[in-house]
Amino acid sequence: MFSGIIAACGRIEAITPLEDGVRLSVDVADLDLSDVRIGDSIANSGVCLTVVELAGRIARFDVSRETLNCTSGLDAVGTEVNLEKALCLSDRLGGHMVTGHVDGVGEVLRMTPVGESHELVIRAPAAIAGYIARKGSVTVNGVSLTVNRVEGTDFSINLIPHTVAVTNLKRLAAGSRVNLEIDLIARYVERMLAWREESAA
Repeated sequence: MFSGIIAACGRIEAITPLEDGVRLSVDVADLDLSDVRIGDSIANSGVCLTVVELAGRIARFDVSRETLNCTSGLDAVGTEVNLEKALCLSDRLGGHMVTGHVDGVGEVLRMTPVGESHELVIRAPAAIAGYIARKGSVTVNGVSLTVNRVEGTDFSINLIPHTVAVTNLKRLAAGSRVNLEIDLIARYVERMLAWREESAA
């Protein structure tokens, strides 16, 4: 489980093909690895991955072909990735409850400066657009964000300067693809409502 508060921006240094996927070698930059062990989880741009090897500042992760097919930003050397270690029970939950399981890949429509901030407008896949609500939470490339406006499958977010400076969202432009995870609570609400309808039928 994660909170969507990014701890560091790393970079994919190497991609090694495996039988059914790849092994990513990620330079974790200034992410503290002192308490990280083999088998621990680290979110890479919103994708929960398991550490399979540690070598200095390099953390390696095995990524299945299925995960590569359902996400964005894990398939090119040099790509900057947002990093967050899994939460401890004693940690502050500064963002919202994030699982690291990407629900869909969205398309950036525009990234526009507005004063000192930026307006980020994203088109979500139709299958998950209904879970995105005004003033609700959404995860974009692993970053916990608040939705400002929703119009159909499009939604907008205000990015403060700090968020832009410390995450890979600063690289976004029209046409960029981003990993989206909907609010965990929205999933349960939908399931409860569906179950109520099924039980009443």
